[in-house]
Amino acid sequence: MLETKRFKSGETAKDENLKEEKETKMVEGEEESKVKTVGDDRSNNEEGKRRLRFAVVCSSNQNRSMETHNFMKRRHFSVASYGTGTCVKLPGPSIQEPNCYDFDSVSYDFMYKDLEKKDKAFYTANGILSMLDRNRGIKDHPEKFQQARDARFDVILTCESRVFDEVLKDMEERGSDSGDTVHICNLDITDNHESATIGAHYLVRLSEKLEESEDLDDEIEEIVEKFQEETEQDVMHTVAFY
Repeated sequence: MLETKRFKSGETAKDENLKEEKETKMVEGEEESKVKTVGDDRSNNEEGKRRLRFAVVCSSNQNRSMETHNFMKRRHFSVASYGTGTCVKLPGPSIQEPNCYDFDSVSYDFMYKDLEKKDKAFYTANGILSMLDRNRGIKDHPEKFQQARDARFDVILTCESRVFDEVLKDMEERGSDSGDTVHICNLDITDNHESATIGAHYLVRLSEKLEESEDLDDEIEEIVEKFQEETEQDVMHTVAFY
């Protein structure tokens, strides 16, 4: 479940977000500028070249997948995001008391207002309200991957090895009727706000490399291997079929 962080006295969620953004840029350095340069130029792709369809998946479709969704949306990728958990979990007053909501029916806006009523100061201090506010600006509600049977993607990006396994298991249970390929790639990202931002930069960078490919099926292994060498990040990759 998402790790939370309290703000210092007198510090607001906005101040903390700006601070984390500044720190992330320092950590990423040259990689951050590369992401922005390539990403901002995506509207100039060759006319008629099909964009890859991406999905980003974490456990609750709240932090890691939504941070990457936000980054990719701003760079005009074709992207959707999902969770694979039994329910949507957000931190509560203690580890034994999480806030649980249903996938596909409870909106981010409802969650925001619900937690604001329960304890505005607490959920502001740990960054949950700020996260939900961002999420409700991206889409209406968390979506469960296992329920999205009509959605088809070229690449599924997962943020945790357990989620990778759950996505692969679901794809195998669906069976194949068309034989269309989907590549599933995993980058382990710790479930906290700062790591989600850094992980999003890496996933955007990988996604850009994948979309630059002329033949993804033939070139993806080489692309992933080069990405790992350049970033020193471990990526799992496998193939499934629709």
